[in-house]
Amino acid sequence: MFRELLANQILHACMFSWFLAQLLKVPIEYLITRRANWSLLLGAGGMPSSHSALVSCAALSIGLNIGFDSALFALAIVVGMIIAYDASGIRRQAGLHAARINAMIDELLKGHPISENQLKEVLGHTHLQVIAGLLLGVSVALVFWGIYP
Repeated sequence: MFRELLANQILHACMFSWFLAQLLKVPIEYLITRRANWSLLLGAGGMPSSHSALVSCAALSIGLNIGFDSALFALAIVVGMIIAYDASGIRRQAGLHAARINAMIDELLKGHPISENQLKEVLGHTHLQVIAGLLLGVSVALVFWGIYP
């Protein structure tokens, strides 16, 4: 089983796609804000979406290796659509709510010694971040397909 896992080219491509997306978040954030945010290496949110990169790489790799007419490819596409929707929709809105709640807490606590924990605001992705993740995942899958015919 361990040998099969090590030989799984679809898994290699997917993990590389996820890792590359997470790694790219720090320099892209620095270019935009001029701040190095190292927490993005392991956190959610940011450009590009690592969730979208992972599922698009998985779907295309499955299609290229097993076939675009397979049930597994169909499942990968459906799961990918759900994840992309969730990343740019529900999680994005939760992040916007957290930002507003944090602003309300700041307004209420100005001048008071009470300290409250801030909610995490970077939960989801913009549509552009999701699209960038999708394109990254597709690109990685195509590169791996060329490497592992």
